[in-house]
Amino acid sequence: MAFESLVNNKVRAVLTMLGIIIGVAAVITMTAIGQGAKKAVTDQIASLGTNVLTVFPGSTFGGGVSFGAGTSNKLVETDADAIRRSSLITAVAPIATASAQIVAGGQNWSTRVNGTNPDYVIVRNWKLTDGSNFTANDLMHQSNVCLLGKTVADNLFPDGRSPVGATIRIKKLPFKVIGIMEGKGFNSFGIDQDDIILAPLTTVQKKILGITWLNTIVASASSAEETQAAIQEVGQTIRTQHKLLPSEADDFNVRSQLDLAAAADQNANTLTSLLRNAAIISLLVGGIGIMNIMLVTVTERTREIGIRKSLGAKRADILVQFLTEAMTLSLVGGILGLGVGYVMSAIISASNGWTLTISPLATGLAFGAAALVGVFFGYYPAQKAAKLNPVDALRYE
Repeated sequence: MAFESLVNNKVRAVLTMLGIIIGVAAVITMTAIGQGAKKAVTDQIASLGTNVLTVFPGSTFGGGVSFGAGTSNKLVETDADAIRRSSLITAVAPIATASAQIVAGGQNWSTRVNGTNPDYVIVRNWKLTDGSNFTANDLMHQSNVCLLGKTVADNLFPDGRSPVGATIRIKKLPFKVIGIMEGKGFNSFGIDQDDIILAPLTTVQKKILGITWLNTIVASASSAEETQAAIQEVGQTIRTQHKLLPSEADDFNVRSQLDLAAAADQNANTLTSLLRNAAIISLLVGGIGIMNIMLVTVTERTREIGIRKSLGAKRADILVQFLTEAMTLSLVGGILGLGVGYVMSAIISASNGWTLTISPLATGLAFGAAALVGVFFGYYPAQKAAKLNPVDALRYE
């Protein structure tokens, strides 16, 4: 009888279900967006390296004014050597960064050049797609060799030929390309990780920058569980290196990928929660639509209710009849909403390059919420129908 009622009033049934369809589809889609964005950020953070610690220099002061974090030049290679001796650290890479215009044949490209050591690709979990890494011997002899990031290689050698073995010029100095790094894409801050060149630290410090200090030090902890302990140990090691008194503040900062991951995870959860709440409101609006239509239906079918009661239908029979109709509206709308939600989630995920992530829990909750909406908002009209006096109902025109 419930399905017959829907079939006899197709347009009204579809318009009534529209609120439920939109609400369920919104729950599925919004949850998928939140989960997809969260996974994308997590993957980007993981691409920065596993269990990575980053040591930044502190701030310099002049005339009572702080010039901000990273302006100090007290971070030096001996600090990296001391960190390397830590039992909780597996690899350490000191970094001196320069911005430079790169020339190769008739092509040129502006990028950043990281002077570092062979451990950099280990810390950053960065594989080479062609060629080989530079060596400790290259650092010792300040060799003019380098590794190219994918973006740099594509722009300097657009014809697609392998750059390995080619000579490029960095600030008018010739460098031999000995390796190409795999593409990592953009990180969570929108920075192209592949727009980079790696060269021996000593070469960049002496021949390009003319400095002896470092911009940063990156290190890899032995495991994720040991990361926090490694941060403490690295901090104490550098304090000892810098001969800081217990009363003196750190002249450096140590951060880990776990801090960044936790912040990103919290932001993603907040976003997902907000989107889910907006979708739940859509479900409630759909429920109100069901109640409104069911009240109209009860009024339209008052005479039918009177006839059924006069033929022996009990109050419970009438209650179940109209409650079933409300439930059918919400459940059919819920099924259609799930289909729409899956399609929308797939489209959005594909357009953003995300992995489609739809939580079974979210699917179950969305469908369950649709059923609950049908019961909750259908009960009052059904009860109103069940309470009709059969004599009054038969007299109704």
